[in-house]
Amino acid sequence: MTLRIGILGTRGIPNNYGGFEQFAEYLSTGLVQKGHEVFVYNSHNHPYTGNTWKNVQLIRCYDPEFHLGSFGQFIYDLNCILDARRRNFDVILMLGFTSSSAWGWFYPQQSTLIFNMDGLEWKRTKYSKPVQQFLRLAEKLAVRFSHYHIADSVVIQSYLKNKYAISSEHIPYGAEIHYNEEETLLQEFGVKKYEYFILMARMAAENNIEMILDGFYASNSRYKFLVIGSVENKLGRYLVKKFKHDNRIVFTGGIYNDPQKIHSLKTFSTLYFHGHSVGGTNPSLLEAMASRSLIAAHDNLFNRAILQQDAYYFSSFNEVKEVIENTHRNGHESALINNNLKKIKEQFNWNNVISKYETFLQRCVREKVSRELKRDAPIKVEGSQY
Repeated sequence: MTLRIGILGTRGIPNNYGGFEQFAEYLSTGLVQKGHEVFVYNSHNHPYTGNTWKNVQLIRCYDPEFHLGSFGQFIYDLNCILDARRRNFDVILMLGFTSSSAWGWFYPQQSTLIFNMDGLEWKRTKYSKPVQQFLRLAEKLAVRFSHYHIADSVVIQSYLKNKYAISSEHIPYGAEIHYNEEETLLQEFGVKKYEYFILMARMAAENNIEMILDGFYASNSRYKFLVIGSVENKLGRYLVKKFKHDNRIVFTGGIYNDPQKIHSLKTFSTLYFHGHSVGGTNPSLLEAMASRSLIAAHDNLFNRAILQQDAYYFSSFNEVKEVIENTHRNGHESALINNNLKKIKEQFNWNNVISKYETFLQRCVREKVSRELKRDAPIKVEGSQY
């Protein structure tokens, strides 16, 4: 069954922003290669201005976030939804619900509407209490208005079942394995192979960056710690000021559009710290696994569901300090790395993810069409030919 698919909920492709955009990039191109007609909605501010990208058709909608702030996301989503109403899609795949489910009454019901439910957005500490309350409501609206649901984590799948008594399809994200690391790229950062620690994250409280750096600051390590991510927000500026006297801690800023450099930094690090504590299957964690990083992760259900026993875990700065001072590259560490690489090859690879999406989207369309045919079938009356 060939499908006409609309993907909403991102700022667009090619990826120039974050996890959902990267996911949309891989999924849309993969589904096109399987013969489907795929459309991705792009912000009119997206730097890529072509009408297609790798045979994916792009639809630009006005996005006022650049001058309205976060509220502009609601307007952008509404514009995308209104446009989708006239496109006659077989499937509309909504990536996340934060600013889209408020417009649920406008969703085109003739299409099969599927939500990727993302993580538990209302738990993110960066949001104020009123915003967290709104996100709880947005989650309920997404459950109410969608026909089917996808959970990228078994933890989210269990949550949806317990909270809303609904079933959801578990399909994780994927990652691509690269072997093009280049040790000379480390020179720019003044570090050597296996003689530095690293984290890559947005400066957000739920990513536990301060906890990680507190642990490193208290350690006796002589290695550098590279903090990769933009520090142009309140928390970022606070962390730069707090640790400015420790010359081991280096804030590099964001590194964008240079995947080989990012991959090399992860591959040659002593430890890759993953502090994310909210969300489902985090793409950056999968990418670290695919880059053959030795991983120390914040101890929570989401990270354990992915890494299982193949990582070091921490939940306090003292535990970070202990991990840093007691980790040595040997046979045990190699086993952890290889086990995580095996997970990428067998579970979290893009071909597998795309195939699961294709199968699920096709099944959802068939089920919805079947239900509508049964609903619209004429009622047979005994003795009548009708």
